[in-house]
Amino acid sequence: MRIWGWLLDLDRRWIFLGIALAVVIPIVTKYTLPQGKPAPPTVAVYNYIEALKPGEVVMIAFDYSPSSMPELHPQALAVVRHLLQHKLRVVSVSLNIQGTSLGRDLLSQVGGELGAVDGVDYVHLGFKPGGSQVILGMGESIAQVYPTAADGRPIADLPVMEGVKTYDDVSLLIDFAAGNLPFAWIAFAGERYNQKIAAGITAVMATDLYPYLQSGQLVGLINGLKGAADYEALLGIEPSEAPGMLGMSSQSIAHLLIVVLVIAGNIAYFASGRHRRRGRS
Repeated sequence: MRIWGWLLDLDRRWIFLGIALAVVIPIVTKYTLPQGKPAPPTVAVYNYIEALKPGEVVMIAFDYSPSSMPELHPQALAVVRHLLQHKLRVVSVSLNIQGTSLGRDLLSQVGGELGAVDGVDYVHLGFKPGGSQVILGMGESIAQVYPTAADGRPIADLPVMEGVKTYDDVSLLIDFAAGNLPFAWIAFAGERYNQKIAAGITAVMATDLYPYLQSGQLVGLINGLKGAADYEALLGIEPSEAPGMLGMSSQSIAHLLIVVLVIAGNIAYFASGRHRRRGRS
């Protein structure tokens, strides 16, 4: 049939255009697909934060770079919004030098939207090199590792840091990362100092971290862009204003288009008889 030959000879640039439109149109039009039931590991993070009392301290590690922002930034936006809405004190650090500006800007954005005050409701301590040594050092004295905030203010002068000396004063630590740093936080903050830890990760990391969730070394896990969309749904954010939900809609539609193209291409290949001609040649 002529249609099969047309499909097989279709210029691949039309396919690239179709994928581009599948990604862009939902974001531009703010069209969102139904998200389904939130994943239990994401719900566990949400419930743990809900159980905390106003004024308790949550530490966030912004350990990701711009290359991982499509998955991790919507997660961090949703979690920080939840923390500040719940009147929890937020203290952020970064063991990834590229993450420190992302964390600073995110806290400023969400804090401004909610009327939170820098230095009172939240503070960004910034980047420190050293990896595991920084994690271990904060277990002995946060002020010794971070005597000042990222902008140079002494942390002793900041109300948000009042009574925050070590991990004993931190109710939960959440690491947003695309690399191996969650394992360091678990090993050195969790196992050495009994710090409660949750993680926000890229989807490809999930299989490596689920064993830590099952063993209780993580209280919860936010997995990829779907995890961000789930958390936004738990917060009741309007879908058209939720970057995770919008991103998931684009991703889902693009994936569906790819599946349809693969199926159509295979049908066209066999229906056109080209597989028999190739076999004879």
